[in-house]
Amino acid sequence: MMTDPISDMLTRIRNAAAVNKPEVRIPFSKMKYAIAKILSDEGYVGAIEKATGGHGELRVELKYDGRESAIRNIKRVSKPGHRAYAGYEALPRVLSDRGIAIVSTSQGVMSNKEARKRKLGGEVLCEVY
Repeated sequence: MMTDPISDMLTRIRNAAAVNKPEVRIPFSKMKYAIAKILSDEGYVGAIEKATGGHGELRVELKYDGRESAIRNIKRVSKPGHRAYAGYEALPRVLSDRGIAIVSTSQGVMSNKEARKRKLGGEVLCEVY
């Protein structure tokens, strides 16, 4: 039984990038798709698509700069045993805003920069740079 599917997703991406895999397959959920979409929009991963059949999979294409992954670090912030919430003024600035934090707000999942623009706080899911 998996207690934290988002952490599992981030670990799969981290491990695949560490061994230079071209893509990673993750069990599908709407939350994971929203996180992958933000990573794609911000340029950390390439194309994402929902594979059909069975329970469904999410296929995430990884991006590389030569031999180095576009994702230098990906870290889960809010965990099942310790949830991390922040108002829009207190949202983290990852690497002086060169990285992103992914935030789950009342208006959906978005980056910390977008949430700050819309003046929305929420649960800080992860940090990426």
